[in-house]
Parts: sequence; structure tokens; C-alpha cells
Amino acid sequence: MVEHRFVTPVKPGDVSKLKIGDIVYLSGKIFTARDFAHMKIIENGPIKGFDTKGLALYHCGPVVKKLGKKWNILSAGPTTSARMDALEPKVLETLGVKLIIGKGGMGHDTLKALKKNNAAYLTMTGGIGALATKMLGKVKDVYYLDELGPVEAIWVFEANSLGPLFVTMDSHGNSFYDFVESETKKNLDRILSVKFG
Repeated sequence: MVEHRFVTPVKPGDVSKLKIGDIVYLSGKIFTARDFAHMKIIENGPIKGFDTKGLALYHCGPVVKKLGKKWNILSAGPTTSARMDALEPKVLETLGVKLIIGKGGMGHDTLKALKKNNAAYLTMTGGIGALATKMLGKVKDVYYLDELGPVEAIWVFEANSLGPLFVTMDSHGNSFYDFVESETKKNLDRILSVKFG
């Protein structure tokens, strides 16, 4: 297990260094995108006026409140990534992001897309929405707010050491979830093979 500290935009060589089990702390621009934002990106292409190459896409629907002219983020924990699984390969290709942050893992189509696009999936612990807001820092920008509403809009943050984030799918085609599934199956087979009586 190796600890990495990156500032976005992340260099391709840095992504290649990541292996499952590594820990990442991330600073710089990070943006949110959930189901409807993914669909909007697939429909419309890159986000106008926002260069996403080398950035981190965070599966998150923050709880926000406007105070005067500024947005106040009340909670910004990760949402379940599997919901975006069918959409992620196309979004990765379209936006050129290098890191996906979420919880719960993603499937084999996304794993193949991560390898093809030299990107990695990082897992954030669930239930830390209030703590995450401190590490994400201030809102820098927001896109599709009128069309999608505050939860589904694309929010841009200037993060400061967001983490620990655990590499659970790397750019070499390795998945922590496949490892856990394989080990679980081995243990189940071993248990079922025990003869009683």
C-alpha cells in the first residue's frame, strides 16, 4: 500500500502508478456528476467553458443552500457508483477525466474503460458527508443548475487533501471487487465442502 498526494489535473504517469490498495489524497479541481449529469454529458458532449481533462469526477449529489450570492455546501458524501455504471465508459471518453470517486464499486464495462482511458476508480467511505465538505472547500462553479436542480447539477470544488481515497479499480485492469468476490467464492466452496456427521 502506497500513499499518493495529487493535485489536479492529474498526469497520466501518476495514474499509471496507482495500484489497488493504494491511498490517495487529492487537491485541486474536482467536480460532481450523478445520473442525470452523466446523461447530459453523453447528450451534449464536453461541458462548455469547463476543461475536465485530468480532473476527478465525484459521484455526489451535495446538499446545498444559498447564502446571499454564495453557495454553502451542507453535506457532500459519495453516492452509489453502480447507478452510473452503464454511462461511465462514454463519460470517461468524452471528458478525459483521470479519476472517478464514489462508493460501492463499478462493473466490468467501467473497469475496461478505466484501462482504455488510463484512469482509476477511488472509493470514499460513506457517511462522511459533513466531513467531506471541509475537504472539498468552496464552490468554484456550477453547471446545469437550472436544468437539473441542485442535487443533479455539476458542482466544481477546489479540494484540499480530499481523502483518504482508496484505489479499488486501477488503470491496469485490476479490481479489488473481483478479488473480494473470488476470495468469498473460495471460502464458500470450502465451507460447503465440509462433511457433517
